[in-house]
Amino acid sequence: MINSNQRRAAVPDFSEDCLFLNVFTPNPNANDLPVVVWIHGGGYALGSATGFEGFDIYDGNDLIRAAGGRIVAVTIQYRLGALGFLAGQKVHDEGALNAGLLDQQFAFQWVQRHIHKFGGNPHQVTIWGQSAGAGSVLLHIVANGGNTQPPLFRAAMTSSASLSSLFRYNDRIPEQIYATFVNATGCSPAKDSLQCLRNADIKDIQQANIKLGVSAFFGIFTFIPVIDGRLFEKRPTQLLREGKLNGEALLSFTNSNEGFLFVDQNDTAVQVPQYIANLYPTFHDRQITAATAQYKDLGAPLSQVTAIVSESIFLCPAYFLLRAFKNKGFEAELAVPPANHGDDLGYYFPGPINRPTLNDTRFIDNFAQSFMNFVMTMDPNKKWDSGNTVPHWDRWSKNGRLEMVFNRTEAGEPVIRSTRTNGDLLERCNFWESVSQFSAQ
Repeated sequence: MINSNQRRAAVPDFSEDCLFLNVFTPNPNANDLPVVVWIHGGGYALGSATGFEGFDIYDGNDLIRAAGGRIVAVTIQYRLGALGFLAGQKVHDEGALNAGLLDQQFAFQWVQRHIHKFGGNPHQVTIWGQSAGAGSVLLHIVANGGNTQPPLFRAAMTSSASLSSLFRYNDRIPEQIYATFVNATGCSPAKDSLQCLRNADIKDIQQANIKLGVSAFFGIFTFIPVIDGRLFEKRPTQLLREGKLNGEALLSFTNSNEGFLFVDQNDTAVQVPQYIANLYPTFHDRQITAATAQYKDLGAPLSQVTAIVSESIFLCPAYFLLRAFKNKGFEAELAVPPANHGDDLGYYFPGPINRPTLNDTRFIDNFAQSFMNFVMTMDPNKKWDSGNTVPHWDRWSKNGRLEMVFNRTEAGEPVIRSTRTNGDLLERCNFWESVSQFSAQ
């Protein structure tokens, strides 16, 4: 347990002894407080409960302060890379698919059993993540056909939820990754390749992780969740369309320019059709041609592929979630330039490493408090701070489609306003949903 006046040092990324969680409480005598569980991002390959190696970023005390001392915060770790997300028939038969997600689920179960000892209410748990952590939240929302029993959380928040291709565990691509990883660890000659991997030195596992990661398509991570027939029997978009959900309410968040960091901005000669084929290797010519046509009017080719990554992996999944929650979801957007992926972290966890892109105390508080207000009440409009100036926040609905945009003027003054979701963007999202069978989303 960590008292809210303490700060925790960063821990190394790589360790075989890694399945820990941190509990932050406003005081030892706290009782019956809402709980937020934070899942870190990092492409299912990097990061820890405190940040990245040598960098202390995620401090639950920051969340407690943003809630006025009215919550308990938990930060968790889970297995990453091949240790958490190696797939294939062999892993299915003799191991555990989606081990990293099972680690997260076990942490949720621990919270249900024990958080009352730290002043938390197990019936008022909100799970929250950023990037792959938010992608994990999306997957827990649809896990077990949206009927996880007993329930593990009341509400969910997603900050830049990434929805990558989820192949069936024994499809061609997961099997290729398994074979390549086995070869990279020197286990190809072994009679039992999985047992060889279990006996391998952790340094060899790390090196193989790095080797496969470096060789992947720019901006794409190798080891990601799969459809395992246990947690997931269908693709996430199918389950969301069917409205099969865990959780009662959602707060979804995206940055305006999510795709920028995941595209090589020096590749001015990029060819859009080829890029799409690399991003979605299971697309056929028909889907490649159709996707290219969707973005042909959005500037130069480099701008087009950046928009494709932004929308197909980050923005559209947010709207798929909002639509599924049917008037029980809120949408937020950070538009303060550059509004890149991860820029929001400086507002939840302000510090010397993560600096807010707009250094205005009231703006920072307004932003962070909105998330904590949701943790406490499932409604960002119910504010504990009388100085909070965020305007009324409408629920996102099929007809309303209103979201709260946090931005600044050209003169650098903060501005927060409710805006209608761009209709052209939603049309492109409809396209991505229509081809999700081929993108494996």
